[in-house]
Amino acid sequence: MGLFDGLFGRKSKPAIPVYKAKPSTNGHAKTNMTKQFDKIRADYDMSRESRFVRRRTGLAPQGGSADYHYRVEAAYYRDIEKARDMDRNDCIIGSTVDRAVANIVQDGFSLDVKTGDSKVDADLKAYWSDYASDPQQCDIAGEFSFHDHEHHVMRSMLLDGDIAALALESGHLQLVEAHAIQQHGRMENTFLGVTVDKFRRRKAFHIRTDPMSPYQGTDFQSEPVQVYDSEGNRLVFHVYNPKRVTQTRGVTAFAPIFALSGMFEDIQFAKLVQQQVVSCFAVFRSQAFDPAGDAPPSIAGYGESSAETTAAGTRYIEGISPGMEIVGAPGETLEGFSPNVPNAEFFQHSRLMLQMIGVNLGLPLCLVLMDGSETNFSGWRGAVDEARKGWKCNQINLIQRFHTPVWQWKVRQLLEADPALRAAQASGLNVFGHKWNPPAWRYIEPVNDAQGDALRIQNALTSPRRLHAERGAEWSEIASEMIDDNALAIVNAKRAAITINQQLVDNAPVHWRELISLPMPSGLQMTLQDPELIDTQRGKENGE
Repeated sequence: MGLFDGLFGRKSKPAIPVYKAKPSTNGHAKTNMTKQFDKIRADYDMSRESRFVRRRTGLAPQGGSADYHYRVEAAYYRDIEKARDMDRNDCIIGSTVDRAVANIVQDGFSLDVKTGDSKVDADLKAYWSDYASDPQQCDIAGEFSFHDHEHHVMRSMLLDGDIAALALESGHLQLVEAHAIQQHGRMENTFLGVTVDKFRRRKAFHIRTDPMSPYQGTDFQSEPVQVYDSEGNRLVFHVYNPKRVTQTRGVTAFAPIFALSGMFEDIQFAKLVQQQVVSCFAVFRSQAFDPAGDAPPSIAGYGESSAETTAAGTRYIEGISPGMEIVGAPGETLEGFSPNVPNAEFFQHSRLMLQMIGVNLGLPLCLVLMDGSETNFSGWRGAVDEARKGWKCNQINLIQRFHTPVWQWKVRQLLEADPALRAAQASGLNVFGHKWNPPAWRYIEPVNDAQGDALRIQNALTSPRRLHAERGAEWSEIASEMIDDNALAIVNAKRAAITINQQLVDNAPVHWRELISLPMPSGLQMTLQDPELIDTQRGKENGE
C-alpha cells in the first residue's frame, strides 16, 4: 500500500491509521503527512545544521553571485593589505609565494610567431625580442622588462588576487596593483572599481590616483579607463584566477588559509620564546623568615630586577636571562624545570600546517621546505609531477589573460606604423598568428627522461617541434643552431685536413672526419678502415 493511499483514506484498500495531530511547540498543528515527511531523509545532510554541521555565516539567503561575499568593499581592500603584511613579515609565506612563482614563470615564456611567411615571422620575432628585453620600450616607468612583468603579474595574482595591465598609446605597459583599482564613491553597475554591463562584460576599470609619497592623505580621485577601444580591441588586461563565472575581481590565495598561516607564525614565535626560557640557567633558593626585619635581604642578582609586594611580603624578582638567580619568599621552596622543547609532536604538526599552506599555492611539502629528506626520490618525483599540473593551468591562464592580449595589441600598433605589414595582411596573411610556449621544467631523471623523448621520436609518437615546445624551446631554432654548429665544425675540419695533407705528403692522407667526431644517431655504428688495406684484401679475394 502506498503512503498517500492511507493518508487520503481510500476505502478500496486498508488505510494506515490516522491519528489526531497534536499541537506543535510553535502553536501550529502538524498533520500526519508532515510528520511522515519529517521522517523521510530525502535531502542532503549538509542542509541540516547539527553539532556535526556547523552554521556558516555570511551566506546569501537565496543564493548570490561571487561578488556577494565582498559586498562590503572596504573588507576586500583590507584583505589585500593583510595578505601583503603576511608576505612581508611572516617567515614562510613570502618565500612560499616566491617558490610558486619561480616554478610557474621560470625564465619566461617564449613567443613562436606563426603567420605563414618565414620572413614576416622572423621580422616580428626580432621586433618582439627587442621590445620585450628593453625596459625603456616595455615599461612606462622604464624599470622592468617583459619578463619582469611576467613575474610581477603572477605574484600579484597569487598574493593580491589580481592585477591589471594598461596598454598605453605610447606602446608601454603600465601595471596597476589591486588596491589601485577602485572607484571614488558609488557608481551604477560598478563594483570594486570595475564597471560591467548586464552580461558582466567589463566596460571600464576605475584607477585611483597614485600618491607619489606615502605621507599624502588617504583621499583620492579615480579615473575610468575604457577596456575596449572604438573597434572593440582590448586595452586593459585583467589577470586573475576566477573560481566562478560571476566573479568580478580576484581573491588572494591566502583567503582560505589566512587564519591557519597566522596561527602557524604565532606558534613558531611562542616556541622560540619557550626555548629561550628553558635555555636559561636558574638557581632557586629560599630563605628563613626574619620577624624583626621589615625588608627582604639585599642580594645582588645577575640581571635587571624589580620588587614585588604580595600578601607574604616584598621580594625581588630577577629578569629572565642566562645565569639568573631568583630569591624566593621566606619559607618558600621553588623548583626549576627543563622540559623537552620542542617536543616530537611539534615537528609533525608543523609539517601538517606547512602542507596545508603549500597545497593552496600548488606546492608539495618537499618544495615548500626545499628539503628532499621528507621523502624518497619516487615520492619527490610523484609530488612534483602532480604540482606541475597546477603550474600548467596557471601558465595557460597567464597566457590567455596577459601574453596573448599584449601580443595582439603590439601587432596592431605595428600595423599602423609599418606599410609592409599592412600589405602582407591585405594579401591574406594572418599577421596575428602566434603561439606562446610556456617554460618547461627540467628533467628530474635526465637519462631516463631523455631516453623517453628519443623513444617517442623514433616511434612517431610526437614531432620534434611539439617535443621541444613541451620543453619550452622551438624546434626551428634548435635545428638552425645544429646546422650552423655542424657546418662550422665541418668547414674547420676540412680546412685543417687540407693544411695537414699539404704539409705532409705521404701515402696516408688525413680525412677531415678523423679531426672531428660528430654525434651519430642512436643505434647507428660506423667503422673507419684504411683504404689501402681494403684494396689489398679485395685483391687477395680476387686472386691477384
